[in-house]
Amino acid sequence: MADPKGFLTHEREIAKTRPVEERVKDWNEVYQPGSLLPIISKQASRCMDCGIPFCHNGCPLGNLIPEWNDYAYREDWTGASERLHATNNFPEFTGRLCPAPCEAACVLGINQPPVTIKNVEVSIIDKAWDNGDVTPQPPERLSGKTVAVIGSGPAGLAAAQQLTRAGHTVAVYERADRIGGLLRYGIPEFKMEKRHINRRIEQMRAEGTKFRTEVEIGRDIDAKKLRKRYDAVVIAAGATTSRDLPVPGRELKGIHFAMEYLPLANKVQEGDLTVAPISAEGKHVVVIGGGDTGADCVGTAHRQGAASVTQLEIMPRPGEERNAGQPWPTFPMLYKVTSAHEEGGERVYSVSTTHFEGDEDGNVQFLHLIEVEFKDGKLEQKPGTERKIPAQLVTLAMGFTGTDQENGLVEQFGLELDERGNVARDADFATNVPGVYVAGDAGRGQSLIVWAIAEGRSAARGVDRFLTGASALPAPIKPTDRALTV
Repeated sequence: MADPKGFLTHEREIAKTRPVEERVKDWNEVYQPGSLLPIISKQASRCMDCGIPFCHNGCPLGNLIPEWNDYAYREDWTGASERLHATNNFPEFTGRLCPAPCEAACVLGINQPPVTIKNVEVSIIDKAWDNGDVTPQPPERLSGKTVAVIGSGPAGLAAAQQLTRAGHTVAVYERADRIGGLLRYGIPEFKMEKRHINRRIEQMRAEGTKFRTEVEIGRDIDAKKLRKRYDAVVIAAGATTSRDLPVPGRELKGIHFAMEYLPLANKVQEGDLTVAPISAEGKHVVVIGGGDTGADCVGTAHRQGAASVTQLEIMPRPGEERNAGQPWPTFPMLYKVTSAHEEGGERVYSVSTTHFEGDEDGNVQFLHLIEVEFKDGKLEQKPGTERKIPAQLVTLAMGFTGTDQENGLVEQFGLELDERGNVARDADFATNVPGVYVAGDAGRGQSLIVWAIAEGRSAARGVDRFLTGASALPAPIKPTDRALTV
């Protein structure tokens, strides 16, 4: 194990961020380069190598956390990378973007700050890339079977890499112009620079995975024809139908879904655009939705030079400590200050939008809201609390309601949906259509990147068994698994 006294002798230290006044002027990642490596051995030494490592269950991937903590403590970066990749195809993604339910489940967290598992993870993988330890792993022989993967987000990429390494010929279809799904166009550059995606794509190409961009299954290629062309299909198209806000004034110009707003800022960083067609520059910005996507809109608006940024959330402000209903080791809903919130703006809780107000040209100018409170388990408006705030750009970041059903994919395949509008699947991630599997948000609903990778890996095992009758790929999670999250 790591230092048996590590958790007694070292305090928790996390990655340092660059000064706010510096980072809002660019789109680089917010963390200070090189700030982790000098402290990571001590931080890894805080891992107690518990008799029952609850962090394993806190992580949907079942990451071997105590093992790679021990390697990191000893600065054996090659060994650490091998154990890390044993369960996770893309630790540089999760190490930057995952909310770390593993840390919420850390045994040390019962009465002390938990181990900085996420920081250790990203340090290991960054060092592995620097040392040349991340190399292509092509299969020793080909199976002669072909698989199409629809969608190139984390679920699709994980499924594709696993199936390619199992010897199948895999083609990934992506409707956007670049590979990466929401990793590419939903996650701002300041949270994860896209070079991390690009080098994984090159690794996968070298292993044999094929990529087809600007091809939308259901529109450009009929889903039934695709099914005939391939021996199996994995649907990893995500849950991309945004939740709308049907209130008076919704039709005004300047009100956009978050996933209309964020991709344009990323396209500027890719060099496709000089200026984003939807920009916060000089505008009073209101972000509706208090989650991570809302925070992404906040950080993007800061960098575009917004006059003001206000983030609205209908639920009450979470507490800073666990409540009785979310005991250790579950993943608690706590008040969180992201890097975007550090950069400014106002956060308003327990409010609901009643309507929008525009000018004579049809542009949104104000948002009218009212305070709400829980009464008998229901949200009710508080009379006399109405007010309006300036709003010249409004982004709706209220989550997603299911996979896209307008492009024909669901209908053409003849897929059954569950009660939540997601693609239904069995314990092997198989749909009602033989040979067609589903992974990630398309089958699970909106969820975390770590769940997407876990489901992609598990669906790949189901496909491998379907094609060959057996599989040497890692044992899967079940579609109903919730680990220790709530």
